[in-house]
Amino acid sequence: MKRCPECLRNYADETLNFCLDDGARLVDGPFTGQLDPTVMYPTIPNSIESSVREYFASSQINQAAANTIAVLPFLNLVKDEDGDYFSDGLAEELLNVLSKIKALRVAARTSAFSFKGKQTTIADIGQILNVASVLEGSIRKSGKQLRISVQLVKVADGYHLWSETYDRTMDDIFAVQDDIARSVVEEIRVRLLGEAPGNSVSREVVSQVARAVRGRSGNPEAQRLMLLGRHFLDRTTREDTAQAVSYFEQALAIDPNYALGFAELGRAFSIEAGRGWVAVEDGFKRSREATLRALSIEPDLAEGHAQLGRILATHDWNLREAESSYRRALELAPGSSSVLDGASVLFYKLGRLDEAEELGERVLQQDPLSAAYWHNLGLTYHAAGKLEKSENAFRRALELAPKRLVSRALLALVLLEDGKTEEAVEQAKDEPDEFWRSWSLAIVFESIGDRDKAGPITEALVSNFSEGNSYQLAELFSMRQDVDEAFKWLGQSIRERDPGLTHAKVNPRFRNLYNDPRWQDLLESIGLTEPNEMGAKQ
Repeated sequence: MKRCPECLRNYADETLNFCLDDGARLVDGPFTGQLDPTVMYPTIPNSIESSVREYFASSQINQAAANTIAVLPFLNLVKDEDGDYFSDGLAEELLNVLSKIKALRVAARTSAFSFKGKQTTIADIGQILNVASVLEGSIRKSGKQLRISVQLVKVADGYHLWSETYDRTMDDIFAVQDDIARSVVEEIRVRLLGEAPGNSVSREVVSQVARAVRGRSGNPEAQRLMLLGRHFLDRTTREDTAQAVSYFEQALAIDPNYALGFAELGRAFSIEAGRGWVAVEDGFKRSREATLRALSIEPDLAEGHAQLGRILATHDWNLREAESSYRRALELAPGSSSVLDGASVLFYKLGRLDEAEELGERVLQQDPLSAAYWHNLGLTYHAAGKLEKSENAFRRALELAPKRLVSRALLALVLLEDGKTEEAVEQAKDEPDEFWRSWSLAIVFESIGDRDKAGPITEALVSNFSEGNSYQLAELFSMRQDVDEAFKWLGQSIRERDPGLTHAKVNPRFRNLYNDPRWQDLLESIGLTEPNEMGAKQ
């Protein structure tokens, strides 16, 4: 048995190494935390991909566009002490490079890496991820010696569009990576998109790849340490994140001008601060310093602009400046699912729901097996009053990760608003997390007029869970139409700098507060009162 340290999902399939929900590396042993033993939790479906097949079959994207590709995790042919960090890391690096090529649409890491260790055919992968080609490969590493074999396969007929084997040393890893990226882009443009081969195409592809790898180190050991740091950061535990910070700092000691290394260090610091593993102010201060250092070295680093956007939106509550950062990140990496999702969530918070939906749906085209992205799109649909779409999005998130926290509680409130009260109660009861289960049940019972059940649950929430949950308690009291009490808890959440406040403008549970003059003052304090146009849609 394995488990995901991020979403707590258990896996009976020992061959899996990454969570199908959030892409985090699985750890040994089942989750045995504070799940309520009286609750019957849903079982994992036999094929979590079935709903994704249905999604694409029923959508207008029935046939994958020729410029779509998935990069699978490379097979590690030597199971040494290094594990899979290098083979996975090289595949992820290629995926990140290709996602910055504007002519391509690249399946995101979470979805592409979900097939690791599974006996899935190229045809099935192509259908599930809705891509026309798949890049797969293997690595045999012995000291500094490498043998890297790669092949680009056309999904429709299994035909190998291109393949190559490289016998090199670690010192040549950058040349190999660039050659693979150039070959893939050129083959797709010529073989699948029908462009005429020639020097002009080759020169343009070389230029595109050169722009995409900006911010990279020229030192192979610094690169190896950065891949190792990412490997530990993906595990999302406190200890592993601290280890990731150590590896990033070692890489930067070797190459002080490693822009991407500083961006990754900034991301690690913000994760530590966001999870309360370090002092919040100190953690975000270090994250900002590292991120700004990355951008001072490489002003056109997409990862740096995206990380700065996260800091501005999450910690600074400066959503207007965050918008500028995400706009630049989207220009530099239009195919990055994490950048697209970050921008989508930002537009949702600003109340620009049409743009949020458009970007959120684009994210799911690239990352259809990400429960986290389905969850985020469910939030956007609910805010827009599209209850059926919101319900479907939350259900897809739960099909992919049945024990995912919070999604079931929010699904219950969507069902409640849609008049499906019995289903709402059942979904709320099945929420795995004790706080979110009680919170959603209190709101449901309050809304259907059952104060006898709602009252004791609300009292218990205030008595036992008020610390760190002031924003959620404000939502509950707003739904009780206790306006003064709702504003009291909102004031507390401001003092605590609760990141949930950035959702306030579009949160349907605050509708009872809209006519109170204190509401506009609240939005102004969070920077959510004035419209701000981004310009042309991305």
